[in-house]
This record gives sequence, structure tokens and C-alpha cells, in this order.
Amino acid sequence: MKHYKLLYLMLVLVVTGCEDFLEERPVDEVALDQYFTQPEHARDAVNSLYRTGAMQLYTGGVYSGSRIMFGPYISGFVDNEYKGQEVHVTRAQELTYDEANLSAYFNGMWSDMYLGISRANTAIKYIPEIATISEGESAQYMAEARFFRALNYFYLVRFFGGVPLVTEPYESIGDLEMERSSAGEVYNLILEDLNFAISSGGLVSTHMSNNNGRITEEVARTLLADAYLTMSGEAVGTDNYEEAADAARNVINSGTYNLTSHSFSNGELAENGSAYNKNRQSRIVENEHIYYYEYASGIANSTYPQWSFPSALSPEMAYAIVNNAYKPTEDLLNSYDSERDLRIQEKQYFHTSITKPDGEILEFEVSPYVWLDEEATFETAISENATPIYTYSNILLMGAEAIARSEGVTAEAVDLLARVRERAYWNEDPEAIRASLAGLSEEAFVEEVLKERVRELAFEFQIWFDVLRTRKFPVPSENQSGQINFVNVIGATNNFGGTIKEANLLLPIPELEMQRNPALTQNPGYED
Repeated sequence: MKHYKLLYLMLVLVVTGCEDFLEERPVDEVALDQYFTQPEHARDAVNSLYRTGAMQLYTGGVYSGSRIMFGPYISGFVDNEYKGQEVHVTRAQELTYDEANLSAYFNGMWSDMYLGISRANTAIKYIPEIATISEGESAQYMAEARFFRALNYFYLVRFFGGVPLVTEPYESIGDLEMERSSAGEVYNLILEDLNFAISSGGLVSTHMSNNNGRITEEVARTLLADAYLTMSGEAVGTDNYEEAADAARNVINSGTYNLTSHSFSNGELAENGSAYNKNRQSRIVENEHIYYYEYASGIANSTYPQWSFPSALSPEMAYAIVNNAYKPTEDLLNSYDSERDLRIQEKQYFHTSITKPDGEILEFEVSPYVWLDEEATFETAISENATPIYTYSNILLMGAEAIARSEGVTAEAVDLLARVRERAYWNEDPEAIRASLAGLSEEAFVEEVLKERVRELAFEFQIWFDVLRTRKFPVPSENQSGQINFVNVIGATNNFGGTIKEANLLLPIPELEMQRNPALTQNPGYED
């Protein structure tokens, strides 16, 4: 853990002149006992957490994609044009990765998240020692620091299983060698941190854009619902569906969010009037984006529009290079009903053509449309569109699954799933949709939720996390009916011929980290 040998704290984020945006700006190195003396020191320490750690999973290069795409690559539901040079993509798709051949790649994930944890631990320890900070400021910054520590551990435990549980700043060489804690112990800390953040009074109840882009109570409750739901699956095996349902309800019933509606003209869907297009054209979708990674022009620019076209179109774009780094495969496209589902129609979730400002029409292989920023693509090569991490659709589907598991297929559970499906099946009778769901068994209903998660959350990168927690692998029908069957993940074959083994359900502890920390043990299946 090379980052943790420092006995000093980097001065990190400061609030810039750009409203509602947090930027990381390293300035100097200062001893901890000299640094945490003023309220602004607490602010800067916490601001650093918004752009580091697990958040780095969502950034990436044009060729490589982002690290959060690794799971979808494993699933075989997406491809990358540049996988010939980006070996991690091929390793993921063919399920040939191990602790050595992708050690640097996995070490980047591991180290980034532990850096986030280290910074959070430093803030948690030293903010209470600032004599001049107000009670309100202290509560806010402590809640945010505990949230980000929980967030980083949540990604770590899902990717790697049980990991060393570090809750103090790294302040001596002896702190570097720690054994792995169990996954259950890691989740217990996650729950403790999130419940503290929610109950401490440090977080306001509103959407992030109303809070200068800062974490809110609803963000913490959404992560809490996801943690409880994940614990209730095969990865941990505890029954926390009731707690997941309660956490989801708190967000859903807060009144802060709602699903964007379609616009119609003379009974027909208006041009660019679909909810999906409305959301695409908004930098931040206040009513749907619960938690997002924010960008600001000239400070931090989004890469996602560059992943909206095949590389052959690069000469047509303002960008120097574009790349279909999240190219949908037939498995993903076949997950949608080609006639009934609006999301699969041209220029909704995906597109195969675009009209340039001069009127020329360019045609190409199917590519993501939801990330398209026309001004950036054809004029500025700079985009500040936020990347959603948790959307309102996601919490609706979490709630539907958790309620069905804890209370049965109730009218409430049906309503939450139906809201998402009715928007997608815009020409269907809503009452017929609800009636078809209400008559299902618990297992059948949960599978309908999981199907909708594949379709609705394709661009929130949830598919592999859902496979890990349910041990169910989605197999779409090839007849474009949108039917998805679920098989046992062990032995399932993805679109690229990779057969999933037990070992693939956790990533290997990177070889570099094993060498640094001899107290670590390797995940099963990677020992040789």
C-alpha cells in the first residue's frame, strides 16, 4: 500500500470559483498535528473524498473505458473496440484474469479505494479535535467522511470479498501489515458508518444539486438500501430484506424524486419527448439523479460522450478520438423487447446514426446514446454532463425486490416495479402491466425485477454486481422478444465464450499488494 507510508496529509480539495463543484487541488504536505486547526481544514479534507477512492472507478481513458465497466465486460453484455490493446477487456470477457496478469490493473482499483479510506479515516479522527469548528459544520463533515468510508468499503467487499478493515489513519509502518477481515465484518462497518451519517444530523434531506453537489440524507439511505440488499444475497447470506425495504422506502417517500414523464403531441410521442431523451439533454437530472459524479467545464471534463461512437467516426468529431468502449453486444440488445420497449428504439438508450450540424447523416454500429452531448461532440470537445451512480429507477427496483422478499408480492412492490416498466412500455395499458405482475409468485416477481435491472440500469453498471449477489446469470432470448432466463452463474457462458467459475465471483488480490502485505491471503482459485 504505497500510498499509506506517508505520515503527512495532502492538502486536497478546495471549493473553486465554479459554483456547486468540488475540485481536487493538491497544494502541499503538512504534518497532521499542524493541519487540523481550522474549520476550512475539515472542509478541504472532506472535499477530497468527492473525487478520490471509489469515485475513480467512474473515470477513465477513451481507449480503456472506466474501471466500473470491468464487471459488465465479464458479463459479456458489452464490448470495447480497443480491447486488442486494452488487455483487461479481453481478460475480463474470456475470464482469464488472475493476480499476476492484471496485477497493476487490480492494484489501481485496490489502492485508489484504500486511499479514499485513508483520507476518510484521517478526517474522522481529526475533525473532532478542531476547537474552532461549529457543531453544525463538524456534524456535516463527519457524516460525509463516514459515508465515503462506507462507500469505498462497499466497492472493495463486492469486488474482493473480505479485506483488511482499516479504521485509523496510517501513521506508522506497522499499520501496513493487516490481515483480512471477513465480508460480514466489513459490511458491519459499512452499516455502522451509514447509520451514523443518517442519524447524526449532518446531512440535509434534498437532492444534491440543491446542496451544492454535496452528499444528502437520501444518498446515504440509497447506499444503505443497496448494502442491506447485497448482504441478503449469496455473498453474505444474511436476511436484511426488511431493512433494505425500509431504507428504500425512506428515499422513495421523501418526495425528493420522481420519474421523468414522456411528452406527447396529438397522442404520439413528441420528437425528443421521451423521458430518456429529456434526461440525456440535462446536465444533472435533479428529479432522477440521486447520486452522481459531477463535472465542470474547464476543471474536470466528462469522457462519456467520447464513448458514444465507434472510433471510425473520430475525424467527424470535435474530439481527437472517440471509441465505442461500452459497445452493447447482442446479449444486451436482446434483453429488450424490440417492438414494445421504448428504451431499445433508435435514439433512446442506443443509436446507429447522427445528423451533423451541416445536415450530413452518419451511420454506424449500435452505440450508447444516453451519454451523447451534441455540443461537446461537434463543437467544444468539452462536456460537463454528470455521470449517474444511483438513479431513482434504481431505488424503485431495490424497493420492489426488498419488499417482495420481506413481505410478499404486495401492491406496494408491484407499484414500484410497474412505475419503471410502464415508462418503458409506453404504449401498454398500465393496468394490464400491474395485473400481470400482481399474480406472480415471489420468485417470479423478483426475477421480473432483475430483468428490469438489466434493461433499465445498463448504464449504471449494475449487471455484474447483481449477478454476484444473486448468483443468477441472465441469458436473453435471441428472438428479440426481451425475454431473459436466469441460470446458475457457476458454469454459465458469456457472449465471448468465457465460462464462469467459482473463482470469478471475486477478483484476485493483486500480486503487488500481496508482496507489500505478507499478512494477506489470496482469494480461492488464484493461489497458484
